[in-house]
Amino acid sequence: MDFKILSKDPLSSARTGVVKTSHGEIKTPIFMPVGTAGTVKGVHARELKNDVKAEIILGNTYHLYLRPGTEILEQAGGLHKFMNWDRPILTDSGGYQVYSLAANRKISEEGVKFKSHIDGSSHFFAPETAIDIQRSIGGDIIMAFDECTPYPCDYDYAKKSMHLTHKWLKRCIVHHEKQDPLYGHEQALFPIVQGSTYKDLRKDSARFIADQGAQGNAIGGLSVGEPAEIMYEMTAWVCEELPVDKPRYLMGVGTPVNLLECIALGIDMFDCVMPTRNARNGALFTSKGIVNIRNEKWKNDFSAIDDGFENEISNQFSKAYLRHLIISKELLGAQIASIHNLSFYLWLMGEARKKIEDGSFLPWKNEMVTILSQRV
Repeated sequence: MDFKILSKDPLSSARTGVVKTSHGEIKTPIFMPVGTAGTVKGVHARELKNDVKAEIILGNTYHLYLRPGTEILEQAGGLHKFMNWDRPILTDSGGYQVYSLAANRKISEEGVKFKSHIDGSSHFFAPETAIDIQRSIGGDIIMAFDECTPYPCDYDYAKKSMHLTHKWLKRCIVHHEKQDPLYGHEQALFPIVQGSTYKDLRKDSARFIADQGAQGNAIGGLSVGEPAEIMYEMTAWVCEELPVDKPRYLMGVGTPVNLLECIALGIDMFDCVMPTRNARNGALFTSKGIVNIRNEKWKNDFSAIDDGFENEISNQFSKAYLRHLIISKELLGAQIASIHNLSFYLWLMGEARKKIEDGSFLPWKNEMVTILSQRV
């Protein structure tokens, strides 16, 4: 993997760049649609390429490990071939999903014992396990195993958890370096900064992570319930410590406004289930603001879903038609809404890159934050 910065905004920490992987290039800042179980829900790979214009997607280690399992993935030749996706894939470590199973897991120095949400069976993830599973999946970028702390979190627990994450990282690095990729392409390992919402812990963790000399770095443990302003504050502190010449990935974030604010702080990569999850419930992100397509006001509105950017799906179907599909619980409604939201996110990333390149990002960002925060 290689990363090159192409331009910098003169009034903020925003920058554009390109990440080169064995499965293609990724222009940053970038949003990665979440393909939890080998699929971005309701969106065909063809639509991801042609309509959404996704350059990279995310696969989920925990879910893919449980189903279909590593044996099937290896027989298929890895997740790329299994799901017929020839562009880059990033896989998370499973740490966040294990965190979400608080009532069904036990954390120790060695790793995490947990029960499957599918059938209640017992499993154990060690740092080495997370690396092995991600080898089987075959992502271009893989994540170190970490513990994600809740919000709010006691300082002593946050500190203990951070040190555990650092110990696990060392084991991940050793195990990663001992093995060759299964499918002939490089897998870049990203460590994850933790430390909850404490400035000293966040900075200590960021320095530790920076010292590992990884090809890229991630920020975890945010967007777990803390106010947005705290998330921005933590992100800014961490970005001050992480290497300028390596991509920075903010995990699990977020709304279009979150993305723009964090781009201004120096973040390059994002992922979140929000655009597809909200779409299935009729919540649309548009160039004019947030639309609840279920509202009665759209019943006879035959204007395009969103004519504020060029996209066949968003321009082709009317609000009235999409409302009818969503209210009727037709599968096509969730599909159209998901493609629209993802397309909008990727369009917004493209516009951000253009504004950074021409030096007008900050005033544009401030204007867009106001527009995108309003409900239409």
